[in-house]
Formats: sequence, structure tokens, C-alpha cells
Amino acid sequence: MSSPPLPRRPPRTRRRKHLIAEHLLRLAESARGLARDEKLVREMVETCLKLLRNGTPVGDIKILNAALRELRYAFKVFAPYRNVRKVSVFGSARSARESSACRTAFEFAQRIRDAGYMVITGAGHGIMGACQEGAGPDHSFGVNIRLPFEQGPNEVIAKDPKLLTFRYFFTRKLIFIKEADAAALFPGGFGTHDEAYQCLTLVQTGKTKPMPIVFLDAPRGTYWKTWKRYVGEHLLRHRLISPEDMALFKVTSSVDEAVEEITRFYRVYHSARTVDRNLVIRLTHRIPESLVTQLGHDFADIVVKGEIVQTGALEEEREDAPELVRLPRLVLEFNRSSFGRLRQLIDRLNSDG
Repeated sequence: MSSPPLPRRPPRTRRRKHLIAEHLLRLAESARGLARDEKLVREMVETCLKLLRNGTPVGDIKILNAALRELRYAFKVFAPYRNVRKVSVFGSARSARESSACRTAFEFAQRIRDAGYMVITGAGHGIMGACQEGAGPDHSFGVNIRLPFEQGPNEVIAKDPKLLTFRYFFTRKLIFIKEADAAALFPGGFGTHDEAYQCLTLVQTGKTKPMPIVFLDAPRGTYWKTWKRYVGEHLLRHRLISPEDMALFKVTSSVDEAVEEITRFYRVYHSARTVDRNLVIRLTHRIPESLVTQLGHDFADIVVKGEIVQTGALEEEREDAPELVRLPRLVLEFNRSSFGRLRQLIDRLNSDG
């Protein structure tokens, strides 16, 4: 016995899908000859229209809508400060204001501000509030999260235009990492450890740019020292990470060492990007050719083929970042897996260049 025929879609639904198809066709045709950023925006609109065509549940559409709105606004707020180095700071909102951890956070924020950096915190109290006080509102961003059980933003950043409030952790985390040139972690709970491992994982896998990651204890504190011992005894000893991965971070109880770790990272190294199969490392100044040769010898294990060469800006870079064209470069075909070794190469650049 044959199955009964499926009911036809109501005319209104068929009409809507037809209109969506027409919009998609117009978008595809209008994208010809547009600049790359315009094409990307049209692709985003096309993706949104496909949500309707696919019958995506309204709850899923709400997630995408909120995420897109949050990220667009965050990009707008950070845009005027794109050329200012920033440190994302993580730590407990529960730390007492008079605690040694908060005093250390306050001092660190003052010192890193004086070195020309801005700070990005979760906008809460405790460690976050101490850092915001130390850096001051003019040198601070607050990246808040709406939670039913936490207090509102601290008084330093509460009425500042650089305060952002997110609904979702994933968009907030993206901004913390995307906008940062370094990360500083103070003692904290599950959230702090989540953020710590996010920083480590993204740098270890190359999903974000290389950056210094500092775990800062209060004087004579053992919080992060104990954590590092655990990492060594369990992750490293059982080969769950590579020995070179230990170079991705620094544990210290000295504010001087923490600030030095961050500022030294950008002494010769400026930034990096990929062009085709090549890793392009931008430098603040040219380095001796003898050092280039030595780097090629000492780090041959991370070069797929060819040599490390010092050059000017590649043609592909000139349109994307014209303000960086003047910087010299090191170019190598990096194996895209040994990011601990890449960090060691950057450290050598900064010490010997």
C-alpha cells in the first residue's frame, strides 16, 4: 500500500522561500567587482538568509543574532585603540581588596600602564577591580558578563564607554584573546583556570597569535607554583604536552619579572601572520644576518623546507596592513605545529637581536 502524499507547503511558506532565493541571487550578482570586505559582509547576509531557508529554530537564530550584535559593538569600541598594546588580566572576583593578591594586581596594572599598555579585565571586583584601579579608567577596558549571582561592574569602569557587557561567555572569551597582546593570570577559581587553559590552548595550537602568558602569585605565594608542579608531574611527565610547551608561559611572584616578561616579548618581535605556506614574523628593526643564519641552524626542526630569510614586506601584506609595510620581516615555512619551539625562537630574537 502506497504512503499518502505529503502535504504541500502553504503558499505563504513557498512564497517566502522564493523571495529568499531571489535575495540570494541578487547578492551573488552584486558581489562582483566589490572590495573584499564588502564581499564578506554580503556573505554574512547570505548566511543569515539561509537560516530562514533552512527553517532554523528561533532559539538558534537568537543565539546568532546576539553574538553578532555583541561582537560588532565590541569591535567598534576597541577600534580606536587598535595600535595600543593591551594585557588581558584574569583572577578571582572574590579576593578581598586588602589581600596580597589584590595589592599585587594593583601594582602590576600600574606598572604595565606606565610601560604603555592598557588592561582588559572582566570588569568585576576583587582582582579585576584592583587592576582597573591600578591602570585607571583611561587605560582600562571592562569585558563584563551578565550573571544572576555576581555583582555589577566595579566602580572604576562602571560608567566608562569602554565597558562592554556580554550575554555569552564564548563571545566574551573571543574578545579577551583577540584584543590582547599578553595575558596575566592571578589566583582564581574555575573561571580563571578556564581562561588560563584557553590562553594556553589557543597559543599552543596556533589559533591565536603568539603572546606572553604570565601567571603571577603574590609575594611568597604558592598558588601558581603548585599548579606548575602539577603540570610538570602529570601533563609533562606522561607526555600529554611537549617539553617545549612549558616555554609558552611563565610563573612568578615578582611584579618586576611579570612586567619584564611582557615588555621584552615585543623588544624585537612585533607581530606575525601567515602568507600562503609561509610564516611572516614582523620585527621592530633589522637583525644581523649572522643571527638569521644561526636561527636557521638552531630551529631547522620547525622549518619544513628552505631557509629562514630576512626581507621586507611581502606583496600580499601591503593591502592588508599598509601601516606595517616599513617593518623588516623574517620569513620561514613553519611546520604549524611546534608553537613551543616558535616561542623559543621569538625569545632568542628578543635576547640576541
